[in-house]
Amino acid sequence: MIPISDNIRLRRKPIIIYWLIGINIAIFLWQFKLEVSGELGAFINSWGLIPAQISSAVTTAIQVNPAAWVVVFWRSASLFLAMFLHGSFSQILGNLLFLWVFGKTVENLIGHGRFLALYLGAGILTAIAQIILEPSLRIPLIGANGAIAAILGAYLFKFPKVKIDTIVPLLIVYIPVEMPAYFYLFWWFIQQLFYGIGSLNIPPSGVNSASLAYWGQLLGLLMGAAFMRFSLSSHSKQA
Repeated sequence: MIPISDNIRLRRKPIIIYWLIGINIAIFLWQFKLEVSGELGAFINSWGLIPAQISSAVTTAIQVNPAAWVVVFWRSASLFLAMFLHGSFSQILGNLLFLWVFGKTVENLIGHGRFLALYLGAGILTAIAQIILEPSLRIPLIGANGAIAAILGAYLFKFPKVKIDTIVPLLIVYIPVEMPAYFYLFWWFIQQLFYGIGSLNIPPSGVNSASLAYWGQLLGLLMGAAFMRFSLSSHSKQA
C-alpha cells in the first residue's frame, strides 16, 4: 500500500516539511557516500542513539562522579541527531512518504512552529523512552520513526475517516484505491517489517535495528494525538 494524497485543501505551504525532507535526503546521501568509503559504521556508532552509553553515563554521574554529566550532555546530542539518520532506502522512503502525505495537512492545521515542535519533541521523547525500555542495548538506533508516528497520531485524531488516495502495487500493475486514514494506523507498523530492504552496511546493527521499537512508536502516536487535541482546544479558546 502506497499512500499518495488526502486531497485536503491546504491554506499555506508546508514549509517545515520541505525543509525536513530536504535535510533528511541530504544526510542520507552523505551516509551513502560514507558507506562507499567504508566510514559509515564508525559514523553511525558515533552519532546514532546507543541506549547503553547514555544509561551508563547517567548511572556513573549519579553514583560515582558528578563530572560525568558532561558525558551525559554530549551523548544526549544523539537523541536529536539520530532522527536524521536512516539505515536503509526503504526506511527513509517510507518515513518521508508518510511525512509528506499526512504531515502537510497537520502542518497546515496547527501551524509551522507547532508542527516543528511536535516533530522534534516526539522524536526526542520516543528516543528517551527507548533508553528507559532497553538501557543495556548497544546497537545504534536511528531513524525518524518516532516523530513520524506522532505526525500520524495527530492526523488520525483529527481526520480518522478521511479517504487517502492509495496505490496498490500488484507485480507490474498499480491499482488506485481509496483507503480510510485509520487503515494506516495498522499499515504503519506492518510496513516496518520491510525496512531491512536496501539496508546500508552499518555494523554491528541487524535488519530492524535502525528503527525505534514499536513501544516507542506507540508512545509517539499517543503524543501526536494528545498534541493535536491540545492544539485544537487552545485554538478554539482563542477564537
